[in-house]
Amino acid sequence: MSRRIKVMFVCTGNSARSQMAEGFARHLGQGRIEAYSAGMEPSRLNPFAVSAMQEKGIDISRQRSKAFDENLARRMDVVVTVCGNA
Repeated sequence: MSRRIKVMFVCTGNSARSQMAEGFARHLGQGRIEAYSAGMEPSRLNPFAVSAMQEKGIDISRQRSKAFDENLARRMDVVVTVCGNA
């Protein structure tokens, strides 16, 4: 079995875009993607992001806003920024 690809999605607050990207990657990756998200200025998970993902059948309600960790990012295969401030 091939190893899982490690992907980190980064945005400013880690409240919506990067959280949603993490949720989509986990869901669509079907176990082949190890997804993470982080923010440069973490805040809180946006309830509108949770609702939007629920409409797609993806539950991100247990995810939390996390600070960007350079050491963790260096262990990723791919780091994707989802806004201009990250």
